[in-house]
Amino acid sequence: MIETISKNFFLRISESKFLNKAARKWGLKFGAGQVVAGETIDSAIKKVRELNDKGLVCTLDHLGEFVSSKEEASEATQYCIDTLDAIAKSGVECNLSVKMTQLGLDIDKDFCLNNMKKIVSTAKKYDNFVRIDMEDSPRCQVTMDILKELRKEYDNVGTVIQAYLFRSQKDVEDLAGVPLRLVKGAYKEPAEVAFQEKQEVDKNYLKIIQTHLLSGSYTAIASHDHRIIEKVKEFVESENISHDQFEFQMLYGFRNELQLSLVKEGYKVRVYVPYGDDWFGYFMRRLAERPQNVSFAFKGFFSK
Repeated sequence: MIETISKNFFLRISESKFLNKAARKWGLKFGAGQVVAGETIDSAIKKVRELNDKGLVCTLDHLGEFVSSKEEASEATQYCIDTLDAIAKSGVECNLSVKMTQLGLDIDKDFCLNNMKKIVSTAKKYDNFVRIDMEDSPRCQVTMDILKELRKEYDNVGTVIQAYLFRSQKDVEDLAGVPLRLVKGAYKEPAEVAFQEKQEVDKNYLKIIQTHLLSGSYTAIASHDHRIIEKVKEFVESENISHDQFEFQMLYGFRNELQLSLVKEGYKVRVYVPYGDDWFGYFMRRLAERPQNVSFAFKGFFSK
């Protein structure tokens, strides 16, 4: 009961426009600096290089979502392009992740699609890859629609599928051949569209992982759950699936020892590295996911 209240609290305040705006002035407070790799491209590239040196590959995400003007969306688009330029210039091993609500999805679909084309074409020039982050369920179908439009021209773009949605199994089947990041899901979704019990989500998560792997598609398994990871390792061995067909993914600042132990075992591990001054919503969702994560906030708060 307490865990549910805590989750709902953090999810609710993650959507507060007032707090998000205020947080940009605060800087990385309340322990956020432990899970957000700075506020600038340079600081993020520095963290990526440190992770590369440990055998980890990365994906950068310039934090931000739900812009209200085309001007803001255009600025965010250019920032993504600048990030790709910085990745190429630095030589680090790193992809790019984007949220389309930051690129104008809620303003105009075609405008957002054009912004995505600018980003993906830049990545293509550098032989890099762009991941479209999946947001809440009302934006799921339009995300799929834009992905399919992009895939007509570009093969260096994929998206994320969230296991707690009922539709996810069919989406994975429809997207055979597309590189996917598979996650459990981090938004509060209604019972009409999503599983509500952890056991059901975990079961569906393993199911969609196995479906995508068996289709021969490149699969990113994004989880900090060592039990899920062990089951995936057992499955790929039993099915003789090459290690080149999948990777494990984890968030920057979480399960660092597990990340490195998987690398030592010969698995590819990619770290999702968020950065930027619009960090509040992301940080609150991380606190909502697991009660243990709240310790980050308290440590950060009392260290100030």
